Amino acid sequence: MVTSRIIASGILKAIVIVVLTALVLYFLYQIQSVLIYLIVALILTLIGNPILDFFRRRLKFNHVFATIATLFIFIVIIAGFIMMFIPLILSQGENLSLLNTGAIEQQTLQLVNQITQFLENHHIDSSKVLGSADISSKINFNIIPNFLNAILGTISSFGMGLASVLFITFFFLKERKSFMSGAIKLIPNSHENQALNSLEKINSLLSRYFIGLLLQLFIVFILYLTVLLIFGVPNPFIIGFLCAVLNIIPYIGPLIASVLAAILTMLSNLGSDFQSEILPTTIYVLIGFWIVQIIDNNLSQPIIFSKSVSSHPLEIFLVILIAGFLFGILGMIAAVPLYTILKVVGKEFFPQNKVILMLTKNI
Repeated sequence: MVTSRIIASGILKAIVIVVLTALVLYFLYQIQSVLIYLIVALILTLIGNPILDFFRRRLKFNHVFATIATLFIFIVIIAGFIMMFIPLILSQGENLSLLNTGAIEQQTLQLVNQITQFLENHHIDSSKVLGSADISSKINFNIIPNFLNAILGTISSFGMGLASVLFITFFFLKERKSFMSGAIKLIPNSHENQALNSLEKINSLLSRYFIGLLLQLFIVFILYLTVLLIFGVPNPFIIGFLCAVLNIIPYIGPLIASVLAAILTMLSNLGSDFQSEILPTTIYVLIGFWIVQIIDNNLSQPIIFSKSVSSHPLEIFLVILIAGFLFGILGMIAAVPLYTILKVVGKEFFPQNKVILMLTKNI
């Protein structure tokens, strides 16, 4: 028989659980920077594990020196990136006046006027094509400068975060066996072997995935930069860099990159004749970007998203699509690593399940 005391006790427990959950979420929100450092350090650790193993097995370094050598490679790469690439982005960003909202609005409206004149010269009703409403009232001109300011601000204020990430990465690499053994102790002895196998496979698959992803972004950047240089687009480094970064977002990122490249190409050439220079150059750049994306979709992505995580391309596409509907862009970015972890854990702990057997036959 349910008494008022039992009901009150249940309500009290529910309230306590809700309050504790809210406090935990609030605490995680307050330390979100630390969580980001941990996630970035974990990604660097996964990337660095193959390098660490190379130093240990091939060059016969002891574990500490192999860890230091791996971290030194990260530092050299990051330092080279900062010294050679970031000044170009900063200087070209200032030259492009993309950080000035007023300049963007003025340039965009000037471009719209040129497009309107071009349409009218070809006997096309511009009011139907562009809409009779005031375009300036519909466009948020803060999008581009805010986007650039976020990237450049993150880069410029990354000093302390970079030091923290490298410090954490050093101990993740150096003490990886201790961390693994500590995690294993939290798991019942009956599942210890499955947990060890899962961690080993996850480490191997995600290491390959993140290394491949970095290689893909570098290749895409070089190809984008080549297209922009061929057609003489001003400020090619910043445009190529921004468009390459957008490729982190599967499938949608390249589409956004094409639109962004078209807009920035037109703004960069503003002052030239629209019909003879701006429009043809923009079309050529778009065609070049689409060719790059065809190369990327048929060569880079299948290798990275399929072979590196041992999944079928259609399977990966559906996972990314579902994650995008449920969690947006962040879900799309995290979909492949998280799905890979779930597959590995499922195969180790539920090896007889028919669905899991079908999905993990290549792992």
